[in-house]
Amino acid sequence: MRSGPGFVLGTAFLAGLCTMTVELAAVRLLAPWFGTSSAVWTNVIGVVLLALSVGYMAGARFSASARPARALAWVLGAGAVCAALLPVASGPIARCFLPSGLALDEAGQLVNLGSLAAAACLFLPPAALLGCVAPLCCEILCCRELERGQKSSAGRAGGAVLCVSTLGSLLGTFGTTYVLVPSLGLTRTFVGAGLLLASLSLFAWFALERVRARTATLGLVALWCVAGASVSLPRARVPDLSSGMHLLEARESTYQSVRVVESREDPARTMRFLQVNESFDSFQSVWQAKKGLLPEGYYYNAFALPMWWSRDVHAWRVAVVGLGAGTTWRVLDGARPPDTTLDLVGAEIDPVVVELARRWMDLPAGDPRCRVLSDRDGRAALRTLAHKQDLVVLDAYANQMEIPPHLASVEFFRECRATLNDGGWLAANVGGFGFTDPVVDAVARTLANGFEQRVLAVRVPFSRNVALFARRDGEPPEPGSPAWKSGDDELDRIMAGGSLPDTWRWFTPGTERVLTDDLDPIEALQRRSIEMAAASTDGGAR
Repeated sequence: MRSGPGFVLGTAFLAGLCTMTVELAAVRLLAPWFGTSSAVWTNVIGVVLLALSVGYMAGARFSASARPARALAWVLGAGAVCAALLPVASGPIARCFLPSGLALDEAGQLVNLGSLAAAACLFLPPAALLGCVAPLCCEILCCRELERGQKSSAGRAGGAVLCVSTLGSLLGTFGTTYVLVPSLGLTRTFVGAGLLLASLSLFAWFALERVRARTATLGLVALWCVAGASVSLPRARVPDLSSGMHLLEARESTYQSVRVVESREDPARTMRFLQVNESFDSFQSVWQAKKGLLPEGYYYNAFALPMWWSRDVHAWRVAVVGLGAGTTWRVLDGARPPDTTLDLVGAEIDPVVVELARRWMDLPAGDPRCRVLSDRDGRAALRTLAHKQDLVVLDAYANQMEIPPHLASVEFFRECRATLNDGGWLAANVGGFGFTDPVVDAVARTLANGFEQRVLAVRVPFSRNVALFARRDGEPPEPGSPAWKSGDDELDRIMAGGSLPDTWRWFTPGTERVLTDDLDPIEALQRRSIEMAAASTDGGAR
């Protein structure tokens, strides 16, 4: 059997689809260890582009051989095996460059170089093999035209191959993000790409090289077995759980890897944590059986302070940007003053987080006092609120430590101020290691300029978090003053450490450079924060 140009162009189309599937799912495969910051994306894209360049050059050399169709079949078969084995190999390779059990400041220095090294080990081989496909298809297409007595043109063949390959990449881009990963998960997505490439390889042997149908069928079954076997092999793609933690459920969403774990170290106090992507020693949401204040060291408790400071407000409207699994809701609802009511609306961009929160962390589904704007960006959600708010809580993070740039700009904080009633509050959680931390300093100064008021920064006792408080047309009470005490004994006890010397600081509006929508280097500041913390730890150890 001799194939026409349709098979060759179809091969280029499907190879382009698989190339984008591997590239886009690659970041998600590394996310449990290294996150999905711009640095990780840059490393993966850079590795894939390098690999494709190598593949194009290698494919050009293979196309000059006497049997380019045979080379195409081998390339597709090898690419099938490499793609299907990626979920199996990702865990051991990632652990080589970022061992499990590291604290956030210890792991921070390894994220950038570690993700680059892991990406090179994992994705350079399959992407290079897929890069060989286009030159080989161009050569085969030209040869077929000559054999049919048609006028051959390298430009025409190359243009046709590039066109269909790019269309396949376009389909792979949307299909991987919106269909394959959310519905099949990462393992089945990579194995599916491997099976597709394996089928193309065997059809290439049969259609281009005149291999007998029986031989082609046996080879196809063999390659499917190799690719499919990776599903049943032990996978170490998700970082190990910390000691005493038990996995309740893990999911892949459009945005991230999500899991809920439970701590059973203290039988008297069961705690559950929602973790995403690179877990390190952190979490995004926490649950305990009883509503209200959490133990010391949890920054969510600080969000309850404005409700006690403004006791003249009896019906609180609260908007939460970054609802997560609803920890803020449970803390505020259980710790509010007894004579107040609570009407909360929370924006959470990831519907899978909301789904897991309702299953494992008691986020209400039908309580009119807690409305969830699922699959909604927090900044866009604020603009859709029908009423002014008394409190805006900002606790939005991508992964464990990355504040989205558009939620840390002076323009955004001005929008928050416009959302508040007169005398309304903004309370924000900023992960940082002190007031000189680059992230804390930049966000606090930007917030002060956005509100045109002094901003109070308070270190949360027994944590690496800083709580920021800003008030529209007013100021928070100064720590240690009579107005600082809330009047709730438990809350005052938990936050008592925040009024000690050197545990709080005022940030005033000024002329220093602030973060803007146009220029917001928050990711670079976050890297500096981790590096400074690691250097400080090393210095202390010596």
